Amino acid sequence: MDRYSHVARALHWIMAILILFNLFLGFAHDALPREWKVMPVHKSIGLTVLALTVARIMWRFTRSAPPLPAEMPAWEKGAAHLTHFAFYAFMLVLPLTGWIMTSAGDRPLNWFFLFDVPKFAVAKGDAIVGISGEAHEVLGFVWVALLILHGLAAMRHHFILKDGVLRRMV
Repeated sequence: MDRYSHVARALHWIMAILILFNLFLGFAHDALPREWKVMPVHKSIGLTVLALTVARIMWRFTRSAPPLPAEMPAWEKGAAHLTHFAFYAFMLVLPLTGWIMTSAGDRPLNWFFLFDVPKFAVAKGDAIVGISGEAHEVLGFVWVALLILHGLAAMRHHFILKDGVLRRMV
């Protein structure tokens, strides 16, 4: 079975680790010690995910994915493509909504305390800020559900169907 390229696999796993850790930080930040500066790290990881997503999309447009197994039902192939599209959307929308929310705040936005990142020209009362805040929170929960389904589907392919789909990405 064909596999994804080394670059695609590296991007997948690096981003998976960053995204899972960032979801944890986003959900647990209120329970973690304040001196840990969780939110600046959460924002920095979000910006990193956004940049890596752009790189990943450019990489994906220049290289095709290995084909899914021929015996895979059409509905399952469709679900796989829809899930991949949804993941790319989440990898773009969540960091962007977070960036918009942060842009309305008083604190500077920086990347891992190394340099400041420009903010969008928005204010706290702007509708886009409120919409971004709601979307950021709700989509975070939806993304967790999608990630769980993604993991379960990968395990199904590996342990039950034994069709080599998981081996394409490891």
